[in-house]
Amino acid sequence: MPELKPLAAEQERYGKLWELVEALDALPRGVAMHPCGVLLSDASLLSRTPVMPTSGEGFPMAQFDKDDVEDLGLLKLDVLGVRMQSAMAHAVTEVERATGERIDLDAVPPGDPATYRLIRSTETLGCFQIESPGQRDLVGRLQPATFHDLVVDISLFRPGPVAADMVRPFIEARHGRAPVRYPHPDLAEPLKGTYGVVVFHEQIIDIVSIMTGCGRGEADRIRRGLSDPESQGRIKVWFGQRAAENGYDAETIRRTWEIVEAFGSYGFCKAHAVAFAVPTYQSAWLKAHHPAAFYAGLLTHDPGMYPKRLLLADARRRGVPVLPLDVNRSGVAHRIELVSESGASALWGLRLALSDVHGISGAEAKRIADGQPYASLLDFWERARPSRPLAQRLAQVGALDAFGANRRDLQLHLTELHRGSRGGGGGQLPLAGGRKTAPAGLPDLSSAERLSAELGVLSMDASRNLMDDHREFLNELGVVSARRLRETRHGETVLVAGAKAATQTPPIRSGKRVIFSTLDDGTGLVDLAFFDDSHDACAHTVFHSWLLLVRGVVQRRGPRSLSVVGAAAWNLAELVELRAEGGLDEVAARLAEPPPAPEDPKRAEGPDGQGGDPAHGRRIHLPTGYQMHPWADLRPAGQEASQGPSTVRKLWHQSPGSAG
Repeated sequence: MPELKPLAAEQERYGKLWELVEALDALPRGVAMHPCGVLLSDASLLSRTPVMPTSGEGFPMAQFDKDDVEDLGLLKLDVLGVRMQSAMAHAVTEVERATGERIDLDAVPPGDPATYRLIRSTETLGCFQIESPGQRDLVGRLQPATFHDLVVDISLFRPGPVAADMVRPFIEARHGRAPVRYPHPDLAEPLKGTYGVVVFHEQIIDIVSIMTGCGRGEADRIRRGLSDPESQGRIKVWFGQRAAENGYDAETIRRTWEIVEAFGSYGFCKAHAVAFAVPTYQSAWLKAHHPAAFYAGLLTHDPGMYPKRLLLADARRRGVPVLPLDVNRSGVAHRIELVSESGASALWGLRLALSDVHGISGAEAKRIADGQPYASLLDFWERARPSRPLAQRLAQVGALDAFGANRRDLQLHLTELHRGSRGGGGGQLPLAGGRKTAPAGLPDLSSAERLSAELGVLSMDASRNLMDDHREFLNELGVVSARRLRETRHGETVLVAGAKAATQTPPIRSGKRVIFSTLDDGTGLVDLAFFDDSHDACAHTVFHSWLLLVRGVVQRRGPRSLSVVGAAAWNLAELVELRAEGGLDEVAARLAEPPPAPEDPKRAEGPDGQGGDPAHGRRIHLPTGYQMHPWADLRPAGQEASQGPSTVRKLWHQSPGSAG
């Protein structure tokens, strides 16, 4: 970790710590089963392999590790479970159920223009392998136009090519902005298909084979040995000697070895990349041609990296109507539903699923779906037999709206039904014509209360995007929306805001820590990067706030490659409260406050001598001499996370549980 590097220099103070850490490093702390590893052999496997039962299911588990089984000559397979396959199968099933059309994903047109337009637009949320901020940036720069381009894209987005600095030269050469260069003319044949850039394992094998004169079998063994730090040194010496004997100069050997060493075993073999590119293309094809079914599959099987509410926002942007939860129409899983039809074109909507209701069991969801349709609230209560908390949640999010009365009235009637059933009276309801429930005279839930209930019960803002409530305030501040951000210039300073969708701190080539975060503002996504010089001012806020306002600089690396490098961050929920209490001038004053200096004593120590405001980077000094990081998580034990109901209450002053 970058934060530990300064400590390594303080040998006198931390020397014992490093000794203990090094002694513990790589020491097995328990026996665990490889989640995907499968051994293949004949019937004598159990006689030749020490096994033990797994702690849960009791499966026989080999006690050899992954390297030992290969040395013993056993065949090892990694059998991966990919939830995207289930999501696509659900989408295909929904299309057939609703329209009668049978889709064979293995037979979709290989060069479909609409699919590649979607991929090149970077609107790839939910698509297999190409939905992360890094991949959206890469497809925006690479602009795939063929299946081979997708294979290369997936292979480039790996630690090996990134560490070997292969991505930038590939993009430049692909678009004709730089000439194709090879480490040596002898390597042109294996590298010409990738503009002189090493992308696949097979190319490493070819490089080693050509420059050393060994066969491809021996070259593959050498490639596999690159993953072992102990053997890398021996391989480097061997490679240099054999290449020199074959007439290659020292500079060519040095540069080529750097590529081979960095790429190592951290890339993809081409067959593996092709296997990943197939569902990538198929998922993008479904999104381009059957978007409602595509989202139904995603929401049912949740295969991606983003929360479900982000998928709903993406569905709205692509023109897919989001249909509310309804006990007479919703299924256990998400489904598609015809909204309108005009000539040959039909508009399909996405109907939310019963399974997304907080606390509902599979049996309860199935019982409700199997009993459809329900003629009245009483009919629903008697035949679906929901628990009172479940029925209250369904009423809060509008799933019982078809029975008449408003949502607060319905909750009151449910309370009466519950009392009647406990007293053995069966429960009676006043009716207002037909089977509609009569109003009880209570005021309906407000718009903010409805949104709060949706977030609390479904973890999704189903009726509208939660950022819509802050649009006027953001316009007052001059915030640039995600849609307008596409028109900004490189280097322009902007204010952006939104609900945090994902935050990551992946390793990068420089070894420094970079915080990547994605915001959803209802009009699109804003990808943020916070480099180490901004962490003192921003990191705590970024990690511990759900709604963010960020000031940063636009960074463009291509027509479709866009991100914002953050320099300052604020909790938007606090600014909303400040606007309500003190007006826009108070907010402007808060935004104008300079961030505290890293070594400011007031920042490091509060009035009690123990630490200042955590949002401004307090430092806690423990009796052991350890100084906690300024943006460490120091919330009291048991306090809810910032994404939970506490944030909902702060935004709307109304918790989901109090809506009735």
